[in-house]
Amino acid sequence: MLEPVALNIQLARQTSDRLRVLIVGAGIAGLTLAQLLRADGLHPVVIDRMPDASHPGYMLALMPLVDRALDDLGVHEAYRRRSTALDRFTFHGHRGPVLRSDPLGEVLRPYGEYRGIDRGALVDVLTADGCPVAFGTTVTAVRHDDGVSRVAFADRDDAAVGEGTFDLVIGADGMHSRMRGLLSIGDVQKVETGWSGWIGWADDRGDSSSAEELWGNGFFLGVYPVQGRVGVILCRPDADAELSAVIAGARRAVHGIGPRLSGALDAMQQTEDPYLWRLEDARAEHWVVPGAALLGDAATGFLPTAGIGAGMAIESAWMLARMMHGADPSALQSVLAAWERVEQPRAESAQANSRTLAKLMFRPGATIAWLRETAVRAMSIRAALGPILTLVADQPDPDLLLRTMSATR
Repeated sequence: MLEPVALNIQLARQTSDRLRVLIVGAGIAGLTLAQLLRADGLHPVVIDRMPDASHPGYMLALMPLVDRALDDLGVHEAYRRRSTALDRFTFHGHRGPVLRSDPLGEVLRPYGEYRGIDRGALVDVLTADGCPVAFGTTVTAVRHDDGVSRVAFADRDDAAVGEGTFDLVIGADGMHSRMRGLLSIGDVQKVETGWSGWIGWADDRGDSSSAEELWGNGFFLGVYPVQGRVGVILCRPDADAELSAVIAGARRAVHGIGPRLSGALDAMQQTEDPYLWRLEDARAEHWVVPGAALLGDAATGFLPTAGIGAGMAIESAWMLARMMHGADPSALQSVLAAWERVEQPRAESAQANSRTLAKLMFRPGATIAWLRETAVRAMSIRAALGPILTLVADQPDPDLLLRTMSATR
């Protein structure tokens, strides 16, 4: 579980570590890295700007990219117990009828499982042995010189709360990262779809191993199983601001969608103050600078359209932790550079796929809807997710990368 532990206590615990690491952000990427480093005998300092962990988040779909990280943490079986297999993806046309249903689990089976889990359950799995976090804490300045990074900390009101010296600072503070600016990491490219999505939960009234999506004219409805329920996302262009009006419009536009999707609309109507997610992404020009690196959404943030963002964040954290194994401060920068050379192109390839799907999904208009459905009928699931399947099949070996680095020195 996440354990609130004061900053000064965490700083004292890492005094004798061979690498002093700060992780800014207790999201999935930051927690994965923190727990892997703890398993390697380090005591990374973890901070998060949020006052606590009271909001666990929503649904995630995880491809087999995560399996080796979970194996290294010894939590793979716990993950399977808290998640559900996603075996099929069903697509509805803009009027409601099913366009196609694909055996995505079968496509991925040679590499592992595709599973749905709610974010809170995943955090519990990752932190089963405990993970100290200084909540309500942020960074106001980072200065790198003499081979170390000196960091100034503050509370949520920007009142100073202390300083620390680190061999490595990790910015894992999400899509709207403040660390990008503090680290002078380079330009940030963003894609703004002009759409947003309400997110909530519903009882599952269908096949708990199947995700469903309805690509409407001017709206999008997705239902994604986790253990015991489904996560729901209802998207619309930003100009359409009222949830009730979007739900009413969706009901008028479709017919025969069945109890599951209809129940999802009912649940959204009944959800008090559902979370509204602006659908945009971010791509940092660089991940690594002297003494610091970006990780997860802070480095390459994803649209939800390909279901791979969290998986890539976990893979990147696992790759970094494995490559840091045994490294001392003198070798750290070359390790970071090698990690960036391998992981950044992989994340950007997956992000490009999600951007392509977004162009297909988030475009209103009846004519566009018919053209989109023609393309969906003609396109196989392997073609649609081809680049992502390649990433899953060709996951790099961090140990081999380290041996290659040693051979070229």
